[in-house]
Amino acid sequence: MNNLHRRQLDREQLEGILTAAGTDPGEVDSVTELTDATFNTVYRVRLRDSAAGRPHRGLVLKIAPDPHAPTLTYERGIMRTEALFYRATAGRAPVPDVVHADFTRDVAGSDVLVLTDLPGTNWYAAREQLADGERAGLRTELGGMVAALHQVTGAGFGYPQMSLAPDWRTAFLSMVDTVLTDADAFAAPLPMPATRIRETVWGSADLLDAVRTAVLVHFDLWEGNILVDRAAGQPRIGGLVDGERAFWGDPLADLVSLALFDDIERDEPFLSGYRSAGGRIDFDSATRRRLAMYRCYLYLIMLVEPVPRGFSGPDHERQTRYVSRRLRAELANISPTVRQGGGL
Repeated sequence: MNNLHRRQLDREQLEGILTAAGTDPGEVDSVTELTDATFNTVYRVRLRDSAAGRPHRGLVLKIAPDPHAPTLTYERGIMRTEALFYRATAGRAPVPDVVHADFTRDVAGSDVLVLTDLPGTNWYAAREQLADGERAGLRTELGGMVAALHQVTGAGFGYPQMSLAPDWRTAFLSMVDTVLTDADAFAAPLPMPATRIRETVWGSADLLDAVRTAVLVHFDLWEGNILVDRAAGQPRIGGLVDGERAFWGDPLADLVSLALFDDIERDEPFLSGYRSAGGRIDFDSATRRRLAMYRCYLYLIMLVEPVPRGFSGPDHERQTRYVSRRLRAELANISPTVRQGGGL
């Protein structure tokens, strides 16, 4: 899909960012744009070893969209959250080091982040090359990493780049309300009126009161944001990236993208790794309904964000219909009365 938020850097801007990051532009071997990015503009910068003249792993340079570009409300300033996520989780999981962060917007007109480049290929791209046993081993390793991430706690709930709330109920209901407001503003297609979605979630809001500790949640750990490294032969997880959508909340919410359009309860390798590393989860009725609430929130984002990004075409239309059906199903898991309604 095209990235309508793409920023075009000129040579002076690129060199200015690299210099500010402590890198001599003369040591750059190559600069390649990673065109899979659909929000930030992302470049991989390969550097030369000044002593041996050999290329070695370099940097990833990320430029946020124009501050005036249309985005979802929660997406404003999320590059600051990405920097926070990496700094908070350093040493607990393989995340990039923050080499340089510039939120003055003086050089490129947008927020800028420079990170170390981690080894590996994203899991989604490499999925066909993984044997069943290799996949199970990676899921177990991933479970342990996520449990380690969930040991990072904060003083409030919600998105770090926005105002934090004193409790999870207040924060999550505000998150849902905000994306529904965005849906109205962008005329995004929803399978039922926003008022009914809001009423369904609000009707089970008491379930959120079980969450007493604000845990750092990545919330975008699908296979495209997990790097798999085969350098040593046996595949290992080389990195967890794109942490800009993180928030302080219920660790259970991370299980949604970790089993995107699937059921995490069936992922025994992941759950084994998660529990062995200290993660606690029991799947009872209340837990499943909270998971349904978090799936609803993710599906709402997936239905609204394509509008300001300008996505179109048959593939996008098919995905919209599919996500709409999934959203309706999860709303029914929160409240069976939803099944009585019509829609997509």
